[in-house]
Amino acid sequence: MNETTVKKRSRNGQATRERIFREALHLFAKKGFEATSIKDIAGAVGVADAALYRHFSSKDDIASAIFSFHYANLARSIAVLASQSENFAVALRQLVTLLCDLFDDTPDVFAFILLNQHDHLRFVGDEDNVVTALVGIMQRAIDSGELGIDNAILAASIALGAAIQPAVFCLYGRLPGPLGQHRDTIEAAIARAMNLHGAP
Repeated sequence: MNETTVKKRSRNGQATRERIFREALHLFAKKGFEATSIKDIAGAVGVADAALYRHFSSKDDIASAIFSFHYANLARSIAVLASQSENFAVALRQLVTLLCDLFDDTPDVFAFILLNQHDHLRFVGDEDNVVTALVGIMQRAIDSGELGIDNAILAASIALGAAIQPAVFCLYGRLPGPLGQHRDTIEAAIARAMNLHGAP
């Protein structure tokens, strides 16, 4: 087998893996993890079931790879904005913007990693963890005296819930989208819930 053939097979294999990622993500977000079968994924990708097993050992393996990749990316983005923000008010605006953009630009990613996160958090440790990154933001704001709430984990859960629930309503058509048009209201609601000094 010559070098050109090896490179071509490698490119084809990578392209197939990317299609598996894309189609599985869409199915997991739309149908849920449990309701999606290997046959569903293979059919969406356009390959035989056996072809999937050349790339992943199981449906759990596919879900783990997809969830870990996107969840870690979100956690790193949150950590970056936290490190660059001069105060909590700025960090909050950037955080809400980040989550709204994620929902509006890549709804499958948002739905899979945030709306269905409880099914997949077993795949993730403390490193590159969205909750850990959020708790870090809240703890720094508490330490600096910017928040009137003294429990960083509770603060993180309130903030995440206030952003996720409107997204759920948008997803099911109960709230008109895009989510970004509600950014200011979501931000203000979180600021009030945090008893952020100076919040309206």
